[in-house]
Amino acid sequence: MSANTSSAAVRTGRPAGGPPAATGVRRVLRATPTAWVIWAVVLFFFVNLAGVVGSVLVSSFGRRWFDTWLPTGFTTQWYGEAWHEFGLLHVITVTLIASALVVVLSVLVGAPAAYVLARQNFPGKRLVYLTFLLPILMPPITYGIPLATVLYKFGFAGHLSGVVLANLVPSVPFVILTMTPFIEQVDPRIESAARMLGAGTRAVFLKILAPLLVPGLLASAILVLVRTVGMFELTFLTAGPDSQTLVVALYYSMSAAGIRAQQSVDAMAVIYTSMMLVLLVVALRFVNPTQLVARVKEEPE
Repeated sequence: MSANTSSAAVRTGRPAGGPPAATGVRRVLRATPTAWVIWAVVLFFFVNLAGVVGSVLVSSFGRRWFDTWLPTGFTTQWYGEAWHEFGLLHVITVTLIASALVVVLSVLVGAPAAYVLARQNFPGKRLVYLTFLLPILMPPITYGIPLATVLYKFGFAGHLSGVVLANLVPSVPFVILTMTPFIEQVDPRIESAARMLGAGTRAVFLKILAPLLVPGLLASAILVLVRTVGMFELTFLTAGPDSQTLVVALYYSMSAAGIRAQQSVDAMAVIYTSMMLVLLVVALRFVNPTQLVARVKEEPE
């Protein structure tokens, strides 16, 4: 009997009396037809995305590219022409100024509002959260047109102030929803202890809460910066000739592709894409996405 048991153990690859070994692993590793279809769709998407981005990148360096796999030659002159023709120094400066103003104002308005929502319970709190979610979930064009009409009526649109005010509509709720989980992770007893020791409201905010909320403030600021640089609809509806951001200037350059060389337009697209990639890398370097949805609350004793 023991000999039969030993031979069976050798054939199955596991000790006698032990749990089944390889069958469960083989079942997990075996791909189903549905999984193959999903991976094929994902692979097809990324191949097409790489092809589009690669063609624009190659075109921005090509001298001539017609009916061949690669351009006849490569050059960097299109980047210089795009820099001068489209006035990219002014456009990038306006983009950075508008984005910085939106970030500062959004944090100044959104952080105190997030503190109130995180610390206070009041009737209609869920409705307030839903109201803040609407500008983020809705397409910007749906509320951008009436918003631009109001800004034009009061003389803000067509200038940098109109671009900043329009971008504050989705940015402030974004800061509120980003900051609320960070504030909820701070123990309220820390604030109570500081007040018992004589600290006023200003001292509690500046010396107690502010150092603890630096990761949340940094996360919301960087994410709002990325969102503002890439926001097209609201900026397009409210920008004037001297207040165009990079994404709007790219749209106008593509509309005039028949007038200007396509390679210079592609060079501008590469500059915009590179700028967005840098911002995204910085955002992922300093922002932990799990912190944006974590709501850790200490259980009462």
